[in-house]
Amino acid sequence: MSAAEIKMVRSTAEINRENLEAVLRGRFFYAPAFDLYGGVSGLYDYGPPGCAFQANVIDVWRKHFILEEDMLEVDCTMLTPFEVLKTSGHVDKFSDWMCRDFNTGEIFRADHLVEEVLEARLKGDKEARGLLEDANASAQEDNNKKKRKNKVKQIKAVKLEDDVVKEYEEILAKIDGYSGEELGQLMEKYNVGNPVTGESLEAPRAFNLMFETAIGPSGQLRGFLRPETAQGQFLNFNKLLEFNNSKTPFASASIGKSFRNEISPRAGLLRVREFLMAEIEHFLDPEDKSHPRFAEVKDTKLSFLPREVQQAGSTEPIVMSIGEAVKTKLVDNETLGYFIARIAKFLLTIGVDETKMRFRQHMANEMAHYAADCWDGELKTSYGWIECVGCADRSAYDLTVHSNKTKQKLVVRQKLDTPVEVKKWEIDLTKKLFGPKFRKDAPKVEAYLLNLSQAELKAKSEELKANEKIIFQVDGIEGNLELDGNFITIEERTKTEHVREFVPNVIEPSFGIGRIIYSVFEHSFWNRPEDTARSVLSFPPLVAPSKVLLVPLSNHKDLAPITAQISKLLRAEKIPFKVDDSGVSIGKRYARNDELGTPFGITIDFASIKDGSVTLRERDSTKQVRGSATDIIGAIREITYNGVSWDEGTKDLAPFVSQSETV
Repeated sequence: MSAAEIKMVRSTAEINRENLEAVLRGRFFYAPAFDLYGGVSGLYDYGPPGCAFQANVIDVWRKHFILEEDMLEVDCTMLTPFEVLKTSGHVDKFSDWMCRDFNTGEIFRADHLVEEVLEARLKGDKEARGLLEDANASAQEDNNKKKRKNKVKQIKAVKLEDDVVKEYEEILAKIDGYSGEELGQLMEKYNVGNPVTGESLEAPRAFNLMFETAIGPSGQLRGFLRPETAQGQFLNFNKLLEFNNSKTPFASASIGKSFRNEISPRAGLLRVREFLMAEIEHFLDPEDKSHPRFAEVKDTKLSFLPREVQQAGSTEPIVMSIGEAVKTKLVDNETLGYFIARIAKFLLTIGVDETKMRFRQHMANEMAHYAADCWDGELKTSYGWIECVGCADRSAYDLTVHSNKTKQKLVVRQKLDTPVEVKKWEIDLTKKLFGPKFRKDAPKVEAYLLNLSQAELKAKSEELKANEKIIFQVDGIEGNLELDGNFITIEERTKTEHVREFVPNVIEPSFGIGRIIYSVFEHSFWNRPEDTARSVLSFPPLVAPSKVLLVPLSNHKDLAPITAQISKLLRAEKIPFKVDDSGVSIGKRYARNDELGTPFGITIDFASIKDGSVTLRERDSTKQVRGSATDIIGAIREITYNGVSWDEGTKDLAPFVSQSETV
């Protein structure tokens, strides 16, 4: 089969999830954690090929983003104090909607339950309509009218009315945007209950997804296992800015484990409680969101699902270039668009099927109030469209809230070529009066007042003017504090500034590595048409767990030295390989490594003893070429690490018609 034919087979074939899971678990890509003790839902261990595949994906990610974009990588702690996540909003808002079965105690995630039930009904409706057509078509041939009538009646009981089908489709298109109250109304209206027993469920209520813990032996310092890797980057902003010689824009990046106490993790690797994330925080001037390299990606065509399309109840994407999307303000700005295009290129590089990738814009009630724009990179799997990457313009929210809480400035200072006059609120303190009034707390009160934001100073000025005093609270001091005009003066003054001070905005691409990996598993999995029992994982060579299977034709002692010599050459080139000198047929050896996604096989036969030549096999097409060991390894290196095609990489090697690979 040609590469195009193989790609067509992979794109159009319906995934048999049971077969894929059997291969992934049977070859120990991953397995349920604590399996000997019955396992814990949402926790998995990666085996040797899974670890290698994940490491290769991370290596590509690091080179594609950190190295190519000159980012600053940090590795921050996974334990996070309560106050940090209280300030960021996670303590109050990092929740999903759960509902409980009154009788069994079983817990469901509300939006997923509604989605699964409605999708199942639509699937049943589609099947019923097909059966109804068949029944009507065969009506003339069926002499038993009563039997035919009963059959049609049974089918019509499953079939949905056209307006109901339309309602379901519109709900599914907007499923990510519903509040808990709205989900409860949908469950009641469409009789969505326990999918097994049919019993009704309690109304959805918020469940915070973070794992809480105590830091230190006293248990008094509350903390959480981090739900994301972003907060460490925000808190280290000043250090990163200084490291970057105070120049903006710049980006930081972090790769590490995060934790979410999922309500009902039932979708394998797609919804787990411990997972690997890779996140970028790109800090830029809020008045200039252009990107110097945007011209390089502007012609990249992608499938977009804007919020307006979703609100209309449709899931039909719009295909356009990222340049056009930014120009028309479908995507808010160049830097956001640049990263969306770079995300797409990364996903395609590691093996995502382009026809199963789209970018979905957040609905208005789904997007954070501070965000300027937000898009999810979604990949289609047998579970439906899955969010695998988020790319958001988070404005200045994160740095602002942490700055306000800690009273530490998280800003960029930019020297102005031409001084400018600006109006700013300023506060003057009569410090000699603070000591007698506040005693030991005087420094805390002064620090609080001197760190008020411009908006806070304006509000306090209005309060002082209206009430002739201000009332406020300071952390660490009990009760309300009062000050009148004898202690403070708050005025708006015109000043000449030589330095512009601003809180940078943040563009945040956030990657769920485990979800991406599983999606690539599905997109790469297929069965050979001539033998459906033979499964293949068509990983790109760059991310395949092992690149080469070294196959001596037999265990004859004369082949051993050549096997050792080629192994030495592969090690010197840092090309991962495995030797399979088992006694089974060469076809079986190749077949079981096709399941591991190994892209190349080198066969050593008795002709190798005479002239040093070996055979190179390509996994997908099973094409084979012949040449010296040095030339073969050179071709593998070029195809794997330099992106050369099979035809280009092997053009100087001789075609080879092999012995049968029949298993």
